Amino acid sequence: MGLFDDVLRANQTLIKNEEALDYDFLPKKIPFREHEQEYLATSIKPLFNNRSGRNLLIFGAPGIGKSAATRSVLKELEEQTEEIVIIYINCWQHNSSFKIFVEICEQIGYKFTQNKKSQDIQKIIVKLLNDKSVVLTFDEIDKAEDVDFLYFLLENIYHKSIFLLTNYKSWLLNLDERIRSRLVPELVEFKQYNLIETRGILKERVDYAFFPDVWEKEPFELVVQKTFEIKDIRAGIFLLKESALLAEEKSHKKVSVEHVKLAIEKLDNFSIKSSTDLTEEELFILNLIKDNSGQKIGDLFKKYETMEGKLSYKSFQRKIAKLDEGKYIKITRKTGIGGNTTIVEKNNLN
Repeated sequence: MGLFDDVLRANQTLIKNEEALDYDFLPKKIPFREHEQEYLATSIKPLFNNRSGRNLLIFGAPGIGKSAATRSVLKELEEQTEEIVIIYINCWQHNSSFKIFVEICEQIGYKFTQNKKSQDIQKIIVKLLNDKSVVLTFDEIDKAEDVDFLYFLLENIYHKSIFLLTNYKSWLLNLDERIRSRLVPELVEFKQYNLIETRGILKERVDYAFFPDVWEKEPFELVVQKTFEIKDIRAGIFLLKESALLAEEKSHKKVSVEHVKLAIEKLDNFSIKSSTDLTEEELFILNLIKDNSGQKIGDLFKKYETMEGKLSYKSFQRKIAKLDEGKYIKITRKTGIGGNTTIVEKNNLN
């Protein structure tokens, strides 16, 4: 091997498909989510016979394929038939009932919503959606400021399936009983990927995104292990891309262990989850935990009270559970002489 054989030329790159390194990239098949996708498809099938399908609450930690698997099923449905209307709305982007009604109109091709009242828009939605069956998917449902739109859709749309996606199973507990009793959702849990699955997903992404031989076993395995430790596939995708960019900066044809280690250092200051996703009260509690990491939940609550926190202990516990579900923090339950103890620690990614 020559001294300069591993040097990239000016017109060379390690990445053949940069889109495959986006978090929203949708592979042809979502690996290791076949069972969940089959269940989603089964829930939709009654719509082919002009009957309502199942309503689902799809939940699990961030970065484990909920949105990707759901979008993949809907994409295949769209390719199969034009008789079923598909609505997919992110409630982070459209966070009120009025905004959601307007977005539904946009997606079904009705553009004349300007200056129209909410009731007028609702009448248009009923008229257009009740001509066919419809799948209504609301991603990040916990970001919606109100859920009146759910009551309206449940009451007025004939043949439908409603899919609600969230990181938090506990979201359902706070849903208005009028809506919950009409929705009657079945629960679909997306569990964490194991080590073998994590490796398989990242290997597939490498095949999509990079030219052959860019990734050798040792640096790739370092990415796999770090991703499994963090338990968020998006962190792994970040490491794949960042490592390759670092290699390109050095004009190297392969990603090395050193490139991955440098990317991991960047990951320590990189948060996939944004603190702006939290309410003011949740952010207040998160900052309290960061300042008092490793303490018992009871001691944290006492500090919370001294800082004029308004929540009851049970409500405080629910907020702690939500932060843990979202991986903003981590909790450890220990058993000792005095009974069970819950230790609350900050997550080093945040």
